[in-house]
Amino acid sequence: MRPFRAVPAAPHHTRIPSALTSFVDEVYTTLSRLFAYAAALALFGGLGVHLWRQLPDATAMAPIPAAAAHWSPAARAAPAFAISRLDPRDKTETYEVLRHPLGGRKDIFRWAEAEGAPAAELEIYRPGEESMGPAVTEIAGRLDPSGVRELEAAGIIDSKFGSVTLLRPARRDGDRACLGFLKQIDAPDLRISGWTCQGASLPAQRAAIGCMLNRLTLLTSGSDPRLAELFAHAELKRTGCAASGPPALSSDWVLGSENPRLRGGL
Repeated sequence: MRPFRAVPAAPHHTRIPSALTSFVDEVYTTLSRLFAYAAALALFGGLGVHLWRQLPDATAMAPIPAAAAHWSPAARAAPAFAISRLDPRDKTETYEVLRHPLGGRKDIFRWAEAEGAPAAELEIYRPGEESMGPAVTEIAGRLDPSGVRELEAAGIIDSKFGSVTLLRPARRDGDRACLGFLKQIDAPDLRISGWTCQGASLPAQRAAIGCMLNRLTLLTSGSDPRLAELFAHAELKRTGCAASGPPALSSDWVLGSENPRLRGGL
């Protein structure tokens, strides 16, 4: 009988390294994917935080749209100023309040002839954060809406607000004679300006402007006590419109039968 030989079993050490190598490769692959996912999440997270931090700055620095940067009528705003009644003959008076998105306010009086031609204007401008712009340029544009002309100095008059600068457009043959005025006050920040086309002579127009300013009164100061203080002190210097004016001036609508007593020579 032939002896039986057992077939030697395959050594296990040849299969174990192969299994370990496969396991290690899977671990490395999984870890690599986890690191890639973590890096991607960190990248998106960092980008999101950066954009979030930049959002307030971008909002604050965003320019105001052109349509919102202009003055607009404030229909419900109560009048803050008044002018004691002038001679109403053949004249109409309007009062308008304009607001700026950055806080500025303009209270504007306008007078017109019976046929609609502009006769005079008075503007009280309280600026906010917006740029005021050159006052002389604005007055020139209001005096001559069809095309801004250069203004030249026309002297100074006195009023209850102090000295007021007078301006007039460079004359052209056949032009309607008009006279502008400007008063800048620092405390509170306030600008009073306007113009008049009434009066046949420069002295008459100077007198008309002086009388207009002396009759300007404050109705409400809102939340600005300095404005109330300004008008309170101004009233102490008010001279009014005297009744001793020359007949040639008594027919001017803004004077009525009175000629304002202006300090200083004309």
